[in-house]
Amino acid sequence: MLNFTWNIFSQTGSIDTYLIFKELENEVKERPETYEDNSESLNSPLS
Repeated sequence: MLNFTWNIFSQTGSIDTYLIFKELENEVKERPETYEDNSESLNSPLS
């Protein structure tokens, strides 16, 4: 999910998306066993 969120931010420059990314990143650091990065299926380019 982090990669997906980062890709959206890098393509749009949206501050809101960056803040969501940082929130998710902190959550993953606090509980890494709860989260797995399954974003490979979401790596398609945005239109």
